[in-house]
Amino acid sequence: MHLRQKLLMHLREEDDQIALMLAVLISKIARIDYPKEWPDIFLVLSQQLQSADVLASHRIFMILFRTLKELSTKRLTSDQRNFAEISSRFFDYSWRLWQSDVQTILHGFSALSQSYNSNAEDQHHELYLTCERWLLCSKIIRQLVISGFQSDSKCFQEVRPVKEVSPMLLNSIQSLLPYYSSFQKQYPKLWDFVMRASTKLMKILVAFQGRHPYSFGDKFVISSVMDFCLNKITDPEPYLLSFEQFLIQCMIMIKNILECNQYKPSLTGRVIDENGITLEQMKKNVSGAVGGVLTSLLPNERIVFLCNVLITRYFVLTARDLEEWYRNPEAFHHEQDMVQWTEKLRPCAEALYIILFENNSQLLGPVVVSLLQETMNNCPTSVTEITPALLLKDAAYGAASYVYYELSNYLSFKDWFNGALSHELSNEHPNLRIIHRKVAVILGQWVSEIKDDTKRPVYCALIRLLQDKDLSVRLAACRSLCLHIEDANFSEREFVDLLPICWDSCFTLVEEVQEFDSKVQVLNLISILIGHVTEVIPFANKLVQFFQKVWEESSGESLLQIQLLVALRNFVVALGYQSPICYSILLPILEHGIDINNPDELNLLEDSMLLWEATLSQAPSMVSQLLSYFSRLVEIMERSFDHLQVAVNIIEDYIILGGNDFLGMHATSIAKILDLVVGNVNDKGLLSVLPVIDILIQCFPMEVPPFISSTLQKLIVICLSGGDDRDPSKTSVKASSAAILARLLVMNTNSLAQLASDSSTSLLLQAASIPVQENILLCLVDIWVDKVDHVSSIQKKTIGLALSIILTLRLPEVIDKVDQILSVCTSVILGGKDDLTEEESSGDMSNTSPDEGTIHSKELRKRQIKFSDRVNHLSLEDSVRENVQTCAAIHGESFNAVMNNMHPSALAQLKQALNMS
Repeated sequence: MHLRQKLLMHLREEDDQIALMLAVLISKIARIDYPKEWPDIFLVLSQQLQSADVLASHRIFMILFRTLKELSTKRLTSDQRNFAEISSRFFDYSWRLWQSDVQTILHGFSALSQSYNSNAEDQHHELYLTCERWLLCSKIIRQLVISGFQSDSKCFQEVRPVKEVSPMLLNSIQSLLPYYSSFQKQYPKLWDFVMRASTKLMKILVAFQGRHPYSFGDKFVISSVMDFCLNKITDPEPYLLSFEQFLIQCMIMIKNILECNQYKPSLTGRVIDENGITLEQMKKNVSGAVGGVLTSLLPNERIVFLCNVLITRYFVLTARDLEEWYRNPEAFHHEQDMVQWTEKLRPCAEALYIILFENNSQLLGPVVVSLLQETMNNCPTSVTEITPALLLKDAAYGAASYVYYELSNYLSFKDWFNGALSHELSNEHPNLRIIHRKVAVILGQWVSEIKDDTKRPVYCALIRLLQDKDLSVRLAACRSLCLHIEDANFSEREFVDLLPICWDSCFTLVEEVQEFDSKVQVLNLISILIGHVTEVIPFANKLVQFFQKVWEESSGESLLQIQLLVALRNFVVALGYQSPICYSILLPILEHGIDINNPDELNLLEDSMLLWEATLSQAPSMVSQLLSYFSRLVEIMERSFDHLQVAVNIIEDYIILGGNDFLGMHATSIAKILDLVVGNVNDKGLLSVLPVIDILIQCFPMEVPPFISSTLQKLIVICLSGGDDRDPSKTSVKASSAAILARLLVMNTNSLAQLASDSSTSLLLQAASIPVQENILLCLVDIWVDKVDHVSSIQKKTIGLALSIILTLRLPEVIDKVDQILSVCTSVILGGKDDLTEEESSGDMSNTSPDEGTIHSKELRKRQIKFSDRVNHLSLEDSVRENVQTCAAIHGESFNAVMNNMHPSALAQLKQALNMS
């Protein structure tokens, strides 16, 4: 309370930076304390405003703006209700002050423009403060209208302030703009204000339209704003051409209106004789009204005129552009290629042109083709001077490249390429880099329209452009090549002989570029090439040297290193069983990436783990360095489970590839990871890790169980706990866990028996509040019987084998389970034969030669393990037959009684399953 009171006592702070810091502090406190702890903040500030001078009121508005901005970002319904209440209380006062201030400002500006005292700026400090206060007031009004009212596109309640405020904002813009040129030299501070205010007011109108499209769609609002913006774009005053930020906002406004879904005709119908007008009908009425306004404001001739103006005025490279290109071609390329369209005039004009063309493709298609033809006629391919005609041709080429999809109906790419584009490339004059760059862009944009007979010449053209003298041209070709190689119709046959020169051009380009973005772009092309062409091994040595160099030069550039890790992963997969030829560079990079103490760990770990997994799955054999890396996985998993699925794949790879050597070195690490994961992840995480436990027991049935006993105990707890009746994922977890314990019983009977009788298992069950009345093994019988239908065919067989072993236990309670056990075993034998035959045949390696196995070494080893699985080689029929006899011998009359009470059809099926007479 003390702090809050004291902060509000400094409302006349003269230092601008301290005043701003105070406003930020108060807003941060208000975000937490309003309305409960600080309910009167707005009351106190508005009371202070009544008697405040210009400085104090400016500071109060600074605090109000910051505070409202903070509160508007809160998303709870109660917070949004609070903000709506503030808006209703505060809007009228702010709007009155805004209107009063704008009159004061325009009156002051008018007086200044008629006086010629060049030293007068210091005398107008109060006017400048009023200007700044008014600008803050404008931002506050924006905040109140945008966040204080629910979007009218959701609730369709008219937002009155939009209709009230928008025309006044537009009038203010029109009144301020003439001072843009007259104040520039004489009053630079006020000129800067005019620039900021005009742009900000236009941005507010754009925000109103986006948030409340129906209220903004009122014909008096939308028609005047749209007409104003169209006039400024197509027929600007000379001074406006240098005011790019303002023109950008005008273009954004037109673009947003043209693509606004609420203004497009609704296709939904309406029930006849409905009482009253529905919400949908109201929306349809507004859409229809706005559609009428748009049609009247944008007749066909104005659409064509706007399209021509965008291409011939805003697409054309300026002298400043050419100077920037000449000075730094790399920076120029990225400015054109990657800049946010709302930040620069040309990209913004391009974005507006694209939406204008999409909405009117039948009207504009012939117009653009005609303009393209005209510019090509006026500037033949032999021209080498940078003339207006050449720059206009470049602009027309750009226009044709951006709307390739719609324009392909009016323009044959094959004719265009053969008739002009390919000839452009034969002219190697340095000035032709302008056209060459645009041709490179076109070849990438039109990729889907490039048919079979044109593919080869286009690939050759792009490779040629990749060797151009100008870096901007080469980088544009690099981007387009990526699009071609990733295209579904990429023809490797047509490209394969170009590969050597393509690789060399990439390696050279990476050497010559300086900018980080350029290196990433080239590396991306190399990565895509590796992933999409089969001819990689002949270039392996060059690629290894290249990766080595790029890695050494990429220190501290984690985004570049990520791209390199992706490329390396593609490289390892492409090399397959020959991947060890790149271990000299691969293993040190991998070791660096999976080190959690590495400063770049947060950025590199995910891609490094994917590379690790790819390296293991492609490795023909385990090497000592890879073997030693496994302990890193414990550290990674101890930190978080973010990469659990990849970690599971890595563990599986180590088991399959490392065998006994791996187990001998890392048994405790495996135990640690499994103990860490089981019991601490959700069902999805458990389902991903359970197959690893299964394969461990399958490969090392005698060695592994003692190491992972605590994990196996947790599986017993999972099996015996309830709560899975209506939860499919819990059922899957329980069924998979039960199948693993069944495998353990089949492959190492003593181990599960010891685990079941261990006192620590009972304590664990007690801690989980699971009552166990009988022997744990017999409890598991109920789970196996219950879950047998929820597992795969091989797991069903495993459960059947486990249940048959239970028949041999010397426990009197077994006799109570015989009926169920035999029923399950019968259904598995009779119902599972087809599934098992199919599954075994897919794992049958007896006919696979070593050469076939080299196709994918991990898959080969997995199939071998599957084939050698002991469960596959055991006969469930024989096991049941033998164990039934053992059970009969142990239990005598009790057993005979069970068999005599068995339903005749069940007994008949059992005999059929066991081939008994």
